[in-house]
Amino acid sequence: MHLGQIAERTPGRPAVIMAGSGRIVTYRELDEESNRLAQLLRAEGLRPGDHVAFMLENHPLFLAVAWAAQRSGLYYTAVSSRLQADELAYIVDNCGAKVFVSSRALAGTAAAVTERTPRVRLRLMLDGVAPGFESYEERVAAHPPTPIPDECEGVDMLYSSGTTGRPKGVKPQLRLDPMGTPGALYQLISLLFQPDGDSVYLSPAPLYHAAPLRYSLTFQRFGATVVVMEKFDPEQALAAIDEHGVTHSQWVPTHFIRMLKLPPHVRARYDLSTLRCAVHAAAPCPVPVKEQMIEWWGPILHEYYAGTEGNCFVYANSQDWLAHKGTVGRPLLGEIHVCDENGDEVPPGTPGTLYFGAGPEFEYHGDADKTAASRDPKGRGWTTLGDVGYVDDDGFLYLTDRRSYMIISGGVNIYPQEAENVLAVHPKVADVAVIGVPDAEMGESVKAVVQPVSMDDAGPGLEAELIAYCRDRLAHYKCPRSVDFRAELPRHATGKLYKRLLKDEYWKDSDSRPRP
Repeated sequence: MHLGQIAERTPGRPAVIMAGSGRIVTYRELDEESNRLAQLLRAEGLRPGDHVAFMLENHPLFLAVAWAAQRSGLYYTAVSSRLQADELAYIVDNCGAKVFVSSRALAGTAAAVTERTPRVRLRLMLDGVAPGFESYEERVAAHPPTPIPDECEGVDMLYSSGTTGRPKGVKPQLRLDPMGTPGALYQLISLLFQPDGDSVYLSPAPLYHAAPLRYSLTFQRFGATVVVMEKFDPEQALAAIDEHGVTHSQWVPTHFIRMLKLPPHVRARYDLSTLRCAVHAAAPCPVPVKEQMIEWWGPILHEYYAGTEGNCFVYANSQDWLAHKGTVGRPLLGEIHVCDENGDEVPPGTPGTLYFGAGPEFEYHGDADKTAASRDPKGRGWTTLGDVGYVDDDGFLYLTDRRSYMIISGGVNIYPQEAENVLAVHPKVADVAVIGVPDAEMGESVKAVVQPVSMDDAGPGLEAELIAYCRDRLAHYKCPRSVDFRAELPRHATGKLYKRLLKDEYWKDSDSRPRP
C-alpha cells in the first residue's frame, strides 16, 4: 500500500515507537517528513537512479530517511553506524552517493570522511551540525510535505558487513515501479505472516542491516506499528513485547541464546501472549536453542535463509522444523543446487556449495570479479552466497557453514559451525567462535575463542570442561584442541561474527596466511 494512503486513513497511528525513549512518529509525521526530504532531494538535482547514503543509529527518523529515498526512485545505502572512518569513506564513495545523511551522535566519524567523499554534493546532519554538514531539520523544513510529482519505487543497495574483506555493495535491478507497487517481500510477508494495520512489529536489531530495514519498511506498507529498540537487551526485548502488545518480531539466534540465559523468574515476569510470529534468520540456530524457544514461546517460530543479494528465500515454520530438526526450510524463491568442487550436483545428504537458480539477478557494485565469483562456473545461470550445506530426501536444506570458514586439518574438512552450536548452549558460555589456527603438523587446528558468562571462570579448568563437553557430543576431530577466553568477541550488532578479525590475529605471525 502507498504510505500516503495509510497516513490519510490512520494519521495518528504510531508508525514508529522507540522502545527506550518512548518517542512516537505517527503515520502523518512519517509521510510528511519523507515527502519534505524527497522534495529536497529533487531540488538538489537527484533523479531516479541516483544514489543517497545515510549512517544513523536507530534514530526515530531513520525510516523517514529511507522512505524519502524509496519514494524518489533512488538507490539508497544504509551504512553501519559501527564503522570506522576509512570503512565509511570507502562505502559512501564506492556507492556514488550524491547526498549523505548522518546524526550528531555519529558526527566524529561522519565529519572525518568529508574530504574523502568528493562526489557527495549535500551533507545533512540530524540533531546538530558538524564541519561540512548542514542542519537536516532546517533544510528539510523549507520544503512542502506533499509528494513529489514523479514518485516511483526506489531500492536499497546495501553492503555486506565485510566479515571476509572489503564490503560488497549488492546492486539489484531498479524497476522504477509506480509508488505503492507491492514487491516480492511484501507478497512473502503477506502470505507467511499475515500482518495488517493492527500488527505491531518489534525490531531489536540495527535498522541499517538488510532484514530489519526491509521488514520494517514492509510492515509499514501494511500500516503496522514498528517498535524499534535503540540497542538490544534481552530483558528489555521481553518488556517491549509486553508493553506494546507486539504481534510480530524478527531475531537472530544470538538474541535467543541471551534471552534463554535470563533467570527463569525474569523470563516469567513478562506477558508474551500477543506474539504471533517470531521470525529468525542471519545464522544457523543451534537445535537445542530452537527446541527451548519453541517450548517457551510455542510453535510460532518462523525461520528463513536468504541474503542481501535476494537470490533465494528458503523457509521453515515450526511444524516443518520439528519434523526436520536443524533445517532452514525449503525454497519459496529460487531452486537449490548443491555442487561439489567441480561444479557437479551431488545427491541428497552430501554437503556442497549451495547455488540457486530461477532467482532475481544481482551484481556487486563496481566489482566484476566478485560478481563473477558468485556465478555458476558452468554457466547454468545459478548464483551462490558462498554457503555450504545439503538437502535431505524431502528437499529440506541444512546449512553446514560458509566455505570461507572451513578448517582443513590434516587434509580433513571441518565446518566450525557444528562445534559453535554445541558450545553456545553451555551454561558458562556467553558467546563463542570456532576458527582454524596455524598448526605446524596439521596445517590448521581447531580453536574455540570463548566469551564466558563470567571472566572469573576463564582458565584451564573451564578450557578442559568445554573441550570435554564438545567431545561428548561431536566427533573428536571436529572439536577444539584449545580454548582462549575474551571479555567480548568482535560480533556485529546484527549478530554476525567478524571471524576474519579473529583469524587475522592468529595468523599474523605465521608464514602462511588464512584462506580468504
